Amino acid sequence: MTPILRGLFISLVLIGWNAGAQTAPEAVPGEYLIKFKASSGGAGLAQTKLQGKANLKAAFPGLGVFQVSMKSDVDEKATFEALKNDPDIEYIEPNFVLKKNEVEPNGPVERLSYEQVVASGYVSSNPSVYSQSTADTRVADSWGYQTALDAQHGKVIVAVVDTGLDKAHDVFKPYNANGTGGTGALWINQIEASGTPGVDDDQNGFVDDINGWNFISNTGNFYDDDDHGTHVAGIVVGAGQNIFARPLAESKIQIMPLKFLGAGGSGSTANAIKAIYYAVNNGAKVINNSWGGSGYSRSLHDAITYAYDHHVLVVSAAGNYGSNNDSAPMYPANYDVPSNIAIASTSKWDDRSGFSNYGSYTVHLGSPGEYIESTVPGNETLKMSGTSMAAPFVAGMAALALREAPGLSGYQLKQLVIQSADQVYSLNGIVSSSARIDALSLLTGAQSMASAQSSQPSYKPSYLSERSVASDAGAGGGGCGLVRSVINQGPGSGQGGSGGGAAGVVFGLLMVPLILWQVLRARDPKARRKHDRFKMSSEIRVQVGDRELVGSVNTISQGGLSFNTDQALEKGGIVTMRIQSPDGHEVIEVQGQVVWCEENKAYGVAFENARTGTLAMIRDWTSGLIKT
Repeated sequence: MTPILRGLFISLVLIGWNAGAQTAPEAVPGEYLIKFKASSGGAGLAQTKLQGKANLKAAFPGLGVFQVSMKSDVDEKATFEALKNDPDIEYIEPNFVLKKNEVEPNGPVERLSYEQVVASGYVSSNPSVYSQSTADTRVADSWGYQTALDAQHGKVIVAVVDTGLDKAHDVFKPYNANGTGGTGALWINQIEASGTPGVDDDQNGFVDDINGWNFISNTGNFYDDDDHGTHVAGIVVGAGQNIFARPLAESKIQIMPLKFLGAGGSGSTANAIKAIYYAVNNGAKVINNSWGGSGYSRSLHDAITYAYDHHVLVVSAAGNYGSNNDSAPMYPANYDVPSNIAIASTSKWDDRSGFSNYGSYTVHLGSPGEYIESTVPGNETLKMSGTSMAAPFVAGMAALALREAPGLSGYQLKQLVIQSADQVYSLNGIVSSSARIDALSLLTGAQSMASAQSSQPSYKPSYLSERSVASDAGAGGGGCGLVRSVINQGPGSGQGGSGGGAAGVVFGLLMVPLILWQVLRARDPKARRKHDRFKMSSEIRVQVGDRELVGSVNTISQGGLSFNTDQALEKGGIVTMRIQSPDGHEVIEVQGQVVWCEENKAYGVAFENARTGTLAMIRDWTSGLIKT
């Protein structure tokens, strides 16, 4: 067998094997999300189109999206195909199941009262000590730099989209200056709190949403029947103070509890979307998503984009399967929305937790997520592990940073979190920044940007169904994700079954020409490109000794850039460049080695020892650019 045929055979075997082994994303049986085209006529047409086929369960006002359940007496597959091909329908997709990103303990776990946890020595009651985690994040050091609560520096709202909250827990009770209360961290919708019971006083579509909402029961009772949401909320609040100290200090963060996960920690995409829109529309500046699933949802992608358009930071747990999100996407972590930051879990020694998902392109940052002591219902505490615990620490610290620089958009806040993080050798190739969050650097960095104005690049979603099979991993879910979409996006996708393997083999056979072309192309050195290159028109200033040359960037990639300048440069020389972002709002500085491209008659610079944080920014810049 020739090397080409051997490579082709191995590729086909791997495609068939992976497709057979891939577990189909779970979905709510018989439920779908349907979006009608803007010109179709909206709800009236929806009722007509769905009559006799499906029951309308919920509508997303202003979005043209409807949650439906197929009637039991219809052919679900045929109905799905008919709706999918209807010219008035933009898309139809399963209502995927999403689950919390907490690692189940191997043995019994100990729930402790405040007195018990302090007596155990697991935590410290000293107000100046942080003991929820022992990782060197310098969180306690940052507390002394926090600006006090005043008219200019109020509380930042963090939406905890999760299993709910036990608001009766000591930590979340109202603050009392005499030291007998809690932190006052629970968000209060003042209009509803002072309004008439049973009336939607603020006219936001929710009656008596005084402190949050339960999207499962559609009520204001968001009690946590799982532990997870209360634990996550305790980590967010604990980023700013020792929650084991007594008396408790007043929190500089407000928790907006939005329950969409039920007992057992699972919920639907439809309810997650409702929670995200609620968070954005009601003042949350940071949204924490300690949950996920493998099913790509265009409607959830739109919801995260909606948060971006309103300058909200979204913090998403990477997942707990120990797998690579670059090749096996998890959502919402893998959505390439520029204000969505995906978090891996690290140990107290700063290496990746064995359970944590990772991804050198799609996971951005590490954060402590092992054996984190935090609040649980019943006025108790508990140790939990998972990327679920890593994400809220980032969310809490980001909220505190935003207090210091309230003008920052979610996009700018994400960049600041990444750039201020502590470079860790063991995270090279694990997360795109090769770094673990550093609380002190983040807070002081935010203070240096106190007067910064909000800005962010334009972003138009590139939906998974629109991407090619050859999409790079940095696009946030192409490639393997699309193969799964082809196999699993129809009726019964949540039921598992044995069809996946056969579909994978068929798909593999259809891919033979493409694989053969890739193998032949790989033999041509001119066709090899380590990094995708993008067209970019932007200013560059190059420092060469005592000279500063001004030029314009032509193309850019993770490996370097090409540019035009009126003056000659020495080939092989090392230069320092200040590159302006495509939107003109940001400037980065990077060193590189000068090269000359005779074919293009342009200079190029290969990046030398560029910080991974800088490369991460370039990757974000290129998300909306055209490949060359």
